[in-house]
Amino acid sequence: MTDDTIPPPDEGVTDPSRISGYHAHIYYDPAVNRDRAAAIRDRVAASFPEALLGRWHDQPVGPHTSAMYQVAFPSELLSKFLPWLMLNRLGLPVLLHPSTGDDYADHTDHAAWLGEALPLKLEVLRRSG
Repeated sequence: MTDDTIPPPDEGVTDPSRISGYHAHIYYDPAVNRDRAAAIRDRVAASFPEALLGRWHDQPVGPHTSAMYQVAFPSELLSKFLPWLMLNRLGLPVLLHPSTGDDYADHTDHAAWLGEALPLKLEVLRRSG
């Protein structure tokens, strides 16, 4: 028996060069562990100056259902930043996703969670094509 959901080798392959960069969303509870989120933020700034630290969002914003801030970084940094984040997230949930121009797919099919996966409000995300 074969799996009909797998496209032939020459179909359904997306070129990774579509990825223009990555976002890591660091989630926290402002009343409980904002200090841990701040420590991660300070360490990211010191260790990865090429990463762009987004604003603090102590209230849910966009598709995010928890307080968070975003770290945007170039593709070339993924191989160094991801292992660092795996070991230094201080127990906080992190959503990591590429930026391909399809916000919906980037936050769902293309996403990776470190720690607890939190719910997202997917209906606010834009789909491409």
